Amino acid sequence: MIRFYFHPTPNPAKVALLLEETGLEYELVPVDTSKGEQHVPAFRAINPNGKVPAIVDTDGPGGHEVRLFDSNAILLYLAEKTGQFLGAPQDRPELLSWLFYIASGLGPFSGQAVHFQRVAPDLGYAVNRYRREAERHYEVLDAHLGGRGFIVGDDYTIVDMAAWGWIERARFVLPGSDDPLAPYPNIKAWFDRIDERPAAQRARSVGEHHAFKKVNDEETKRALFPSNYPREA
Repeated sequence: MIRFYFHPTPNPAKVALLLEETGLEYELVPVDTSKGEQHVPAFRAINPNGKVPAIVDTDGPGGHEVRLFDSNAILLYLAEKTGQFLGAPQDRPELLSWLFYIASGLGPFSGQAVHFQRVAPDLGYAVNRYRREAERHYEVLDAHLGGRGFIVGDDYTIVDMAAWGWIERARFVLPGSDDPLAPYPNIKAWFDRIDERPAAQRARSVGEHHAFKKVNDEETKRALFPSNYPREA
């Protein structure tokens, strides 16, 4: 059994997609990050970094219970556990390269672009920096996808799932257009191909019956951005 600690944001969405694709049995554990539930000791025991997603696999290696945190580590672990969505053996170097490209580039710059365009005070330099870097990462991926059905090799893999989680939020990363993927036709065609999958539709509805907090008040800001506030004595 997989216990899946979830909030409806891009990184948990990747893991939701893989779980739905593999058919692994899982228990959803909502973590309302706007209420600060990611900082409580019980969750910090699972992810010391206080972020979602995280999982606990009650049937880990050797039958032992194990924890995992960081979405891309979880994708790789679950793909290896099930033997699915890892692509062809000869494509392993490409799979790792693009998985870490998303983990260290596309994802973080997209997240910062959202933050500075939607949450932070008007900081022109930061907005320009992160928006442009997000666009650059989109351009790299769009060029790579030219003539390709999937990001790595000929198969649908965890790399596609990792990217889907963020590209699904393009309207927040690249606001200002009704069709933010229009400048990236190869990404758009790839995204539509992934998004048509039944598992993608199920992944999008994960957690929809839980009443996550949506008010962006002082409690939310302190919960999501604790480093912006002095530490309590």
